[in-house]
Amino acid sequence: MFKRARIAAKSAARRSTFARRVLAALLAASLLPAAASSVEARDPLLAYGARIVGDDARTRIVIDFDREPRFSVHYIANPERIVVDLPATAFGFPAKDLAARGLFKDIRYGKMDEESARIVLTTAGPVKLALAKVQADEAGNGHRLVLDAEMIDKKAFAELVKTQSWSDRTEAAKTTSAIPAPQKAAPGDFVIAVDAGHGGIDTGAIGVDTKTEEKQVTLAFAKALTDRLNKEPGIKAFLTREDDEFLSLSQRVLIARQNHAGLFISLHADTLKQKDIRGATVYTISDKASDKLAADLAERENLSDQIAGKETVAEPPEVADILLDLTRRETQAFSISLAESVLNSFKDQVGTINNPHRHAGFRVLQAPDVPSILLEIGFLSNAEDEKLLLDEAWRGKIAGLLTDAVKRYRAAVMANGG
Repeated sequence: MFKRARIAAKSAARRSTFARRVLAALLAASLLPAAASSVEARDPLLAYGARIVGDDARTRIVIDFDREPRFSVHYIANPERIVVDLPATAFGFPAKDLAARGLFKDIRYGKMDEESARIVLTTAGPVKLALAKVQADEAGNGHRLVLDAEMIDKKAFAELVKTQSWSDRTEAAKTTSAIPAPQKAAPGDFVIAVDAGHGGIDTGAIGVDTKTEEKQVTLAFAKALTDRLNKEPGIKAFLTREDDEFLSLSQRVLIARQNHAGLFISLHADTLKQKDIRGATVYTISDKASDKLAADLAERENLSDQIAGKETVAEPPEVADILLDLTRRETQAFSISLAESVLNSFKDQVGTINNPHRHAGFRVLQAPDVPSILLEIGFLSNAEDEKLLLDEAWRGKIAGLLTDAVKRYRAAVMANGG
C-alpha cells in the first residue's frame, strides 16, 4: 500500500523549487507575515509536498518539509480528531494532494498564530497513530513527516484522550493578554470591537467563482470598517484579529470584553446550497432560531472551534441558560436596536435577503454585557454577491453605511442616558 507513497516522494521533491516560488509569492502578497517576533515566524517551515494513501483500516499521510519540523500529536473526542501541532509553517502544496480519504473524513491545515500551525485530522471513527515520525529525505531535499493511522476501538481511543497531558483550556487567557487596547482611546470614547470571522486554519466559506476564502473577505471588510469608524470623533474601533490567525469563539468574545467594547460586530460571508439567494443579513442572539436558515448558519459558525482542533469544554446546561438569560436581559434590546439601525442604513443602498433581521444561538454573540450582531455581508455562493464582496469600492460603501448606523445607535443610547 505504501509503495506509491515512496514513488510519489520522488516527484514531490521535484516540486520543491516551485513550492518555494509559491511561498515567495505568498509573502509578497502579504498573505504570510513579513516579520514576527521569533526566528521561526520570520522564516516559517515550508511544507512543499503531501500525499495520502490507504483504506478504512489503515491510512498513511506523508508531508515533505524543507527542513526538520518539530511536532506534537494529541487526540480529541466528540468528534474524534487527531491534532498535529507544528511551528510556523507555509503550506505550499495543492489542497487536492491531501484530500481526505481512508480513515479520515476531513483534513484541515493552516496557521494558528504567528508562531504555530496545525493539522486537524477528523476521523471516521476511533483512530490512533501507530507511527508518527520525522525522517530525512533520501534525496537530501529536507525532511518528511510520516503519520500512519490505524483503526482502534472506542475504549482504546477514550484512554488515549484521558491519559494525554495536553489541554488548551488556558489558550484564551494567553492569547487575549497580548491583544492591544484601541489606540488613543480616551475616557468617554465609544469602543467598538470589529470581528473578522474565521481565520488561520479556519478558512470559512469558499467563493463559487474565484475560490476566495471567506477569512480573506471578512478581514478586508473588517479593516475597512475599522478605518472608517476611527475617523469619527469619540469613536474608537479595533480588530479582534489583525491578520490571518485563528481565534476561538470564546477568545473573540473575551477580547471584546477585556477592551471594554460597547459594541461587537462580527463580519461573515457564508455560502448556501441555494445559489440564487443573495444579499445582507443581520443576526442577533436568541435561544431559539428564527428559522431553519438561521439555525443552520449558527450551527456551522459554532463549529469553528471544532474545525481548528479545539477541545470542546461543554458548559453545564444550567450555566448556559444563565449566560443566555443575562444576554437577553441586559443586552438583547441594544443588539436588536443596532441590527435595526444597520438595516435602516442599508435600505435602498444594499440588497438584503427576505426578513433580513434573523436570530439564532451564535456562540460568538454571547457576551453578557456587550451588544452584539453578526452581519452576513453577502453570500460567496452567489456569483453576483461574490463580485461585490471582492470590490474595494463596495467595501468602502458598506463601511460608510455601517458607520452611519453606529453613529445613530450611539446617539440613541446617549439620549437615553447610556
